[in-house]
Parts: sequence; structure tokens; C-alpha cells
Amino acid sequence: MKTDSLKYISASFLAAVPFILFSRTDNRPNIVIILADDLGLSDIGCYGGEIETPNLNRLAENGIRFTHFYNAGRSCPTRASLLTGLYPHQAGVGRMTFDDHQPGYRGTMTHNGVTIAEVLKESGYQTGMIGKWHVAETPLRPDQRLWLAHQVFHEEFAPKDNYPVNRGFQDYYGTIYGVVNYFDPFSLVNGDQPVREVPDNYYTTIAYADSAVSYINRYSRSEKPFFLYLAFNSPHWPLHALPEDIKKYEDTYKVGWERIREERYARMKKMKLFGNIDHFLSPRAFTDNWEENSTREWDARAMAVHAAMIDRMDYEIGKVIDALEKTGELDNTLILFLSDNGASNEDCQNYSPGENDRPDMMRNGQPIVYPRQKEVLPGTQNVFASIGARWANVANTLFRFWKAKSYEGGICTPMIAFWPKVIRNQKGKITSQYGHVIDIMATCLDISNANYPSKFNGHTIIPYEGKSMLPIFKTGKRKGHDEICFEHFNERAMIDRSGWKIIMQANSKKWELYNLNVDRSEIHDLANTYPQRTQEMEQRYQLWEKRCLVVPRP
Repeated sequence: MKTDSLKYISASFLAAVPFILFSRTDNRPNIVIILADDLGLSDIGCYGGEIETPNLNRLAENGIRFTHFYNAGRSCPTRASLLTGLYPHQAGVGRMTFDDHQPGYRGTMTHNGVTIAEVLKESGYQTGMIGKWHVAETPLRPDQRLWLAHQVFHEEFAPKDNYPVNRGFQDYYGTIYGVVNYFDPFSLVNGDQPVREVPDNYYTTIAYADSAVSYINRYSRSEKPFFLYLAFNSPHWPLHALPEDIKKYEDTYKVGWERIREERYARMKKMKLFGNIDHFLSPRAFTDNWEENSTREWDARAMAVHAAMIDRMDYEIGKVIDALEKTGELDNTLILFLSDNGASNEDCQNYSPGENDRPDMMRNGQPIVYPRQKEVLPGTQNVFASIGARWANVANTLFRFWKAKSYEGGICTPMIAFWPKVIRNQKGKITSQYGHVIDIMATCLDISNANYPSKFNGHTIIPYEGKSMLPIFKTGKRKGHDEICFEHFNERAMIDRSGWKIIMQANSKKWELYNLNVDRSEIHDLANTYPQRTQEMEQRYQLWEKRCLVVPRP
């Protein structure tokens, strides 16, 4: 690969340029949202993980950790919901980024919702995004296989009217599609222009952080506050990491699934992540044991690469925090860190290469290996692999299940709020207050004094669904939602304000009922014990489905 990606190089160069501190006349806070991809609840240190995440730990120690913060169960629905403050179906992305020809399933963000960037830009904020977009329709082309491998060129990876720069972001550097080769990503753009080539030493997580630092340095020279959305691909498959990062963890996971899960649970209890509740670890999803596992070497390596990807992401987040500190912006910047869903159970090595966003060869024509028999170790860019269900069960300790399910393992992930100027009395605390990605829009509106429009660019705008989290930041409490609802590929759930939850799996016609107040990991189904409560909650859920465009389904 040649090093002629001038826009990327200029962003990296600007990150090192000396800056001068400016005093602003507009003292509204900056807002930085950092989104991880397929990160499990217990992967990071401040939630019980063994992976080294000192920078996220620092944010947690000086901010608030949420234990009941929810997403939409998968990448694109969560991102659409986060950006608009709407439920995913209202935002047009009830499933994936393909048009299923129903109002809630258009595969692209509707123009009947506005993004946080559109609202804040109108209110005088500078707006920038770096990273994974994944909320624009990505129709397949006849030459998709060659396109994925950079063998042919097309100007648009999706209709440009739904690129970030046309949805409120004045600056954008990142990928439009969902899956990337971390060393040579497909669908990389700067602004709305494709980046044709990247340097030989390129790694997506580093490039994103360098661009974020350059944006911060530039934005801090203005009298205007800024909104920055940094959406990492990490640790979503494929398992790609730098050799020196993998080496740190090469022996860590050789003790196996059960041992790592038990150790994470012990750390959670020690830090009282869930208060004084004990015995809340869900049963392991599998009966096999590590000693009888014939692919132990491969599986230990897979989790080591997963850990290395998270470790590197944390290191790069440290560079972003450092830039905020050096520019004098950190004290009055709200940083939110979260994940789009729980860890993934997917075995991507069993997918069909050359389709959708899964390349079957590299730019130089070398085949990409999808090791169905675990015959090639993961980590390098010519191998596409993932951690699989057993390690996902560990990554999501203490919960059941994983990404795309409506159990806690799919929809409840870490969320850290950090804002030194405001989060003082709650500094270092763990909150059990309920929150959802729909609340991020409401929070941004509240702290910026921005106006949410009823019409925008000629479109009637749906009222946002969320509630501001500012009271939690200040006092530790707020009046929450009457209910929070979920639906993704017929996986359904609702949590009401009293902490009771109903779930219906996609392949079932029976509702399950759990009391999350005493059964955090959803072990005891009480639907038969409390049929009236189950029925009443189901009726409320059905009203939500109709109101929020979940029905009609495709």
C-alpha cells in the first residue's frame, strides 16, 4: 500500500502541532461520546475484567459507572437510536442496513428524525465524527467481492445524503460499512470522499484516535464548544491486533473459559458492582470444559487477540483524554463511554467470504483465511475469525447470552459518564439507575440548551423518546422511564420502572418474566407465578410496538 492518503496524513500531523489555550465566550460543555463495538460487560477493568484499561478505569474512578444501561442489541439499531434519541424502528433501522420496505425497517436513518449533530450544530456547536457509521443503506453490487478487496472502485459506499457530513457533522473520518479489515479498511472516507489507500503501518484504532486528537486541537481554538462522536470498530471481529499487544495476553487465557469467568465474577463482587447482592452469576451456557477442548491453543489465542484489541483501544482513548487535558477542555467536557451491544457469539469463520462486508482476499490478491477448523491462528490481517459463543459468555459475565438477544447479555453493557465540572458528589460511584441510548440525545439537549425542532430541512420530526441523565450526574437519581422496550429480529423485551422484565425469544411464543431487583442475571422465570403481571406488561409492550413502528414487520 502506498502512503499517499494525504487527508489521513494531515490529520495525524495536526495532532502533533503545538496549540495555544483559548478562553471561550460560549461556556457550554463539550460533549464526547466514545462507542465500543461488541464489548462485553466485564471486558474492561472497572467492570471486573482482567484486560488492562487504565484510561477507562480513570474515567470510572472520577465519574459514574452504570450497571443498568441499555442499548438496542446490535450495532446499526443502537447507533441509529443513540444518534437520534428515537427507538431504532422510529429512526428507520429496526434491523440491518438493507431496505425491508416497511417504515421501521428502511435500513437507513430516516429524515423524520434529527441527529445530535444536526441539533447541536444549529445551536452553535462544532461537530465531528470519527469511526464506524453503519446507519446508511448499503445495497450490494454485482462486483461486491472485488469491491471489498479494493480491486474495483465506486464513489459511494452508501447514498451520500446519509453520510455523517450530511447529517450534521462538519468533519468525518471513518468507515461507512460495519465490518472492517483493521489494517486496510473497506469503505473508509474522509468527509464524503473515499480514501483510496492507507499507509503500510495503518491500524484503524490508532488512526481514529489520531484523527480525534487533531479535531480536538482544532476545535479548542474556537470560541464555540464541540461535539465529538468517536465510534471504534474494536473489538468487533475480525480478530486483528498488533503483535506487541497480542503478546501481552498470549498466556492469559490458557487457563480456560471457566476460570476466567469465575475470576471476573469474583472481582465484580469485590468491587460491589451490583451492591450487596451475592450469588448472581448465571449458569455457564455450555457443559463442555476446557481440559477436554481439543482446540485450546486456538481458543486461547482468539481471546488474547480480543483482549489486545480492547487494550489498544483504551491506550488510544488515553491520547484523546490527554488532548482534552492539554487544551484545557477536560474539566468542562462530558465524556460518555459505552458499547453498542454485548459481546458477540458469532463464529465469523463460518460465514461466506466475498459477500456483504466480508472480503475473501486482501488488496494484493492474497486470499483471506476463514479458519472453519481453527487451522490458522487469528490476529493477522489475512485471517478473519471471532471469539465465538463460549468466550462471549465470559465477556458478558455475569449475564446470559450475547449480542442480538434481548437478555441482559445482549442489551446491557458498560456505560461510564465523566464530567469533572459537574460530577462531583457522585464521583467514583456506581449507579443502578436505568438508562438507554435514547437518553443521550435528551442529555445533550439539556446540557447544551439546544432546541429540538419540530421540523428540519422540510421534514416533520418525531419527538425524541429519551430523558436527560443530568439529574443522575448531579444527585444520583432521576425520574426514569415508565418502561424501556426492545425488539430486534423478533427478540422482544420490556423493562418497567419497578425493575420487572418480560422477554420473548424469536423462536418462542411464550413470554418469560424476571424480577431484575433480585434476579439480575435472569435465572428464575416467574411468568407462571405472576400471570397477571406478565399479561399487563405484554399489553403495554404491544402498544409500544404499534407506536414505535415495530409493526408491521417485514
